[in-house]
Amino acid sequence: MRASFPTPLRAPNGLEAGGTANLDNLCINTIRTLSMDGVQKANSGHPGTAMALAPVAYTLWQDVLNYDPADPLWPNRDRFVLSIGHASMLLYSLIYLAGVRQVKNGKVTNEPSLTIADLEQFRQLDSKTPGHPEYGHTTGVETTTGPLGQGCGNSVGMAMAEKWLAARFNKPGFELFNHHVYTLCGDGDMMEGISSEAASTAGHLKLGNLVWMYDANRISIEGSTDLALTEDVAARFAAYGWQVLVLKDANDTAALKDLLAQAKAETERPTFILVHSVIAWGAPHKAGTAAAHGEPLGVEEIRETKKAYGWPEDQSFYVPDGVQAHMQDGMGTRGAKARAAWEKLFAEYHTAHPELAAELDAILGGKLPEGWDAQIPVYDASEKGIASRASSGEVLNAVAGRLPWLLGGSADLAPSTKTNLKGEQSFQPAAWNGSYGGRNVHFGVREHAMGAIVNGMALYGLRPFCAGFLIFSDYMKAPIRLSALMHQPVTYIFTHDSIGVGEDGPTHQPIEQLVQLRATPGMTIFRPGDANEVAEVWRYLIAKQDGPVALALSRQNLPTLDRTRFAPASGAAKGGYILADSKETPKVILIASGSELSLAVSAYEALTKDGIPARVVSLPSWEVFEAQPQSYRDTVLPPSVTGRVTIEAGSPIGWDRYAGPTGEIIAMRGFGASAPAGQLAKKFGFTPEAVLEAARRQVG
Repeated sequence: MRASFPTPLRAPNGLEAGGTANLDNLCINTIRTLSMDGVQKANSGHPGTAMALAPVAYTLWQDVLNYDPADPLWPNRDRFVLSIGHASMLLYSLIYLAGVRQVKNGKVTNEPSLTIADLEQFRQLDSKTPGHPEYGHTTGVETTTGPLGQGCGNSVGMAMAEKWLAARFNKPGFELFNHHVYTLCGDGDMMEGISSEAASTAGHLKLGNLVWMYDANRISIEGSTDLALTEDVAARFAAYGWQVLVLKDANDTAALKDLLAQAKAETERPTFILVHSVIAWGAPHKAGTAAAHGEPLGVEEIRETKKAYGWPEDQSFYVPDGVQAHMQDGMGTRGAKARAAWEKLFAEYHTAHPELAAELDAILGGKLPEGWDAQIPVYDASEKGIASRASSGEVLNAVAGRLPWLLGGSADLAPSTKTNLKGEQSFQPAAWNGSYGGRNVHFGVREHAMGAIVNGMALYGLRPFCAGFLIFSDYMKAPIRLSALMHQPVTYIFTHDSIGVGEDGPTHQPIEQLVQLRATPGMTIFRPGDANEVAEVWRYLIAKQDGPVALALSRQNLPTLDRTRFAPASGAAKGGYILADSKETPKVILIASGSELSLAVSAYEALTKDGIPARVVSLPSWEVFEAQPQSYRDTVLPPSVTGRVTIEAGSPIGWDRYAGPTGEIIAMRGFGASAPAGQLAKKFGFTPEAVLEAARRQVG
């Protein structure tokens, strides 16, 4: 049974209402009123949660959070994640009142991140206060949130990143990393499966630097959470191995400070603080109701609420004298002192540990070590070849040996995805025979959380990767989208990329997944055709630091092409290139990616033997190819050559742009089947003979 405590809906006169009782209450009610005013002016948004959690968020920022508003890039700052991103006005109000400085082009300026004018433009076009917090758009926002549960997953990745940095760089007398990650989450977060995956991971990893504060306001859009959520959430987290604490009343700031002190004192378990609150606390008619969740309170309700707070009833976006100064004297003074001490320590660290200091400078500056790609292998021609998952694993290990902050793992599939880093420890607490300095991360069968976790790790400047079967990218759609939205350099390694999976059957054979990934703005997808293309793709993706890259890799062996006969694999860095050509204008162009590239080569050789001029174009990445100048693209795919055949063992959607109106598309038009891969290739038309027949039809 859920514990429930009575919490007053209305503000008692002169006490919790704040008014002018004291500066803390004044600040809390400023946050409340700014939030309700922002939503009302926009005529859109979620006022109730911000009003309920204002005391919680304020207390955390003002009295606990080690954060310097004058330097929001300070590496050892505590992180604050608003997983309940719909309560964005709560965060925007805090950023404004705390005086967080603006970051431009990676540098801290003396300009404020947000002004009152910005708050007044909440949810408006081109404003700095969008409907949900966006990383990189508003300084002070640590991660993009809104899709419920994602912030929870991000926070676990952040806590893991802090643990890894501390394990690698902290030395006796030099504790460079010792901060915490605090997350505000709600009933909606708890209902999303990702929060369970993430919480289970955090409990297993004993992340004592992680605190979730759960707003148990018992209200959802449809009404009471009793409609759908009646479990004992606290018991769930205790079972995950978390320390569970309870705040009976969100307004009891003294009790909250005690609980936060207990959370910081616990080093072996993450902490879950269950906060009992009333949504839209203080609103005379809408407090505690679903009406306060996702719509403005209304002019009259706001007037009466402000009256209950002892607030000027007819003033909007009112900030009393002394409020900003009070927050900046509290959080600001504490944060500035902590940052100054850290900077002094880091300067001394440069002398005591110059190599590690240089490495940390590179991480913080987004730079790569000299010679990071020096060990990337070159593969000899081989008809038998090697699966692209296997060559990728070899290249991954070659790069990891020279890029120490490359780390990651798989959703319980490392032996299949070939993503184990040889000679490296597992990222585990010592209790599980690992080390927080380990680089092999075991995510378990938790694809959704895995994606969100690596996003959190990337936000610390690390270069994380995660891996699984391409079919299971479905489980990761939301975090993949968010890594693209945040421009984070996450590497997604997806193997078993086609019907070549074979006997596992249609449940495990991806068809539409490439289309989905290619349709995601900001995503770069590579489906390399042989081992040397794999090597070049890794060279490209590590150098790319402004967005995620997904690899689609084969289970089955792919022939390693003879690069003395065919064009060098370096062409893969342009997304598409002429692999093989005729001396005269081709009559047909064979265009393929991945495992089907060898089919195009076989057909090309047969056509050439018959005296038919043909061309093979390897097209491992649409996105990179489309970014090339039109002149280059026209050189590879001349508009005048209309005889074309495209080959890819996935959905045909999108291939018409390369096949043209008269070309032929060899693709999957349904799900696969369970059988050996060779039999499936024949059944679905992925054979040299089928490609050759299509090419001859194009030639006429």
